[in-house]
Amino acid sequence: MGVSKENDKSYLIAELPEDLRPRERLFNDGAGALSDIELIGIILRTGSAGKSTLDLARLLLQHFQGDLAELAAATPTEFMRIKGIGAAKAAQLKATFTLASRMARKFVAARVAITSPAEAADYFREVFRGQKQESLRTLLLNTKNYIIREELITLGLLDRSQAHAREVFRSAIQHAAAKIILAHNHPSGDPSPSRHDIDCTRELVEAGSIIGIEIVDHIIVGSTIEEGRNDYFSFRENGLIA
Repeated sequence: MGVSKENDKSYLIAELPEDLRPRERLFNDGAGALSDIELIGIILRTGSAGKSTLDLARLLLQHFQGDLAELAAATPTEFMRIKGIGAAKAAQLKATFTLASRMARKFVAARVAITSPAEAADYFREVFRGQKQESLRTLLLNTKNYIIREELITLGLLDRSQAHAREVFRSAIQHAAAKIILAHNHPSGDPSPSRHDIDCTRELVEAGSIIGIEIVDHIIVGSTIEEGRNDYFSFRENGLIA
């Protein structure tokens, strides 16, 4: 017995009525009316042999257990492990999610000043999302705590020889920053600082006081660990920066 189109999830997009096709629905109803599967299907543009774009989108979400954050953080190589997704589609997906992350950070920077450790953590949570390697970054602020720019200082484990004051403060001096927020990630999940983290931060705070550019905080971003605890550690909140 044949399977009806209503129950068959592998039909082609072209076989759907026009008012049910994702692209047409986006124009008619707005992007907010579309499901995650439909939006991803539009990004993919085309299907593969025997699969529609919606089929591929469904497989993608299933592969990442429906977690959009995990999907956005995946590498092109991880996308290509799914049958039907080649290099072109993997590149489209990664480019789209990367632009979305950058725009989220731009909106934060343009909308508000960074006035608390929680706001700094909100900003850097997007920066570090999905990263498997530690990196040290700085957020340059003006006198009113608005963001001037973000800088990558080191990639890899935080080390005092790499996170030298000249690397941390060079861009701040060039862009006339009044303040700096340091931030790095702990991909292991626990945001608690190591002895090296504390020593490195102390040295940079002392250098900043000499140069005249204040380091107002150092944020370590981890991931959700224990109930009732933050997924970040603030040196200022914990009395390690006055």
